[in-house]
Amino acid sequence: MATESVTRASRPRPWLLVLFGVVLVTFLWSKMFSGSSTPPAVSTATPRPAGSAPAAGRIDPAELDVKIESLQQTPPPPADSGRNPFRFQPKAPPPSAGPPKPTFTAPPVPTEPPVPQGPPPIGNLIKFIGIVETGRERIGAFSDCRYTFSGRDGEVVEGRFRIVRIGVESAVVEYADGRGRTTLPLNGQACVGK
Repeated sequence: MATESVTRASRPRPWLLVLFGVVLVTFLWSKMFSGSSTPPAVSTATPRPAGSAPAAGRIDPAELDVKIESLQQTPPPPADSGRNPFRFQPKAPPPSAGPPKPTFTAPPVPTEPPVPQGPPPIGNLIKFIGIVETGRERIGAFSDCRYTFSGRDGEVVEGRFRIVRIGVESAVVEYADGRGRTTLPLNGQACVGK
């Protein structure tokens, strides 16, 4: 029994621990969130000589002199800088003396449309879309996106175009009168989308 009473007496009571914690938190709270209760003292004693160090915590009254006459002066006017740091553009020209004068321009003189120089290119009128090879010759398939025409070397197709030569991947075609010789590439889908 004697050991039980000794262990109980040596162990702190829970309410004492709680009370100690509350006191500690209150003390820390007051130190952290309260300002200094007294401002630093200003000495009204004699001014110290120049070059000497002030005493700890004391301020020389000569250093507190406010030059009120300098506050009475008018400040210089603000400079007109016209600079906008948020835009990258050249500086605007100064405003002109008066409103801009209206300018009148004569209406454009109508001109005649240009006269076409010769017939249109053959590649815009007909497409080479395929080849059929027989044992002796090649027969080309041509289309104007409405009708399909076939022809051999030297024949006239659609009454306007003469086939000069049919190759493996292209055909040489000219107008029936010999103008505008053009090489048309083999294009099996020439009229898709027209």
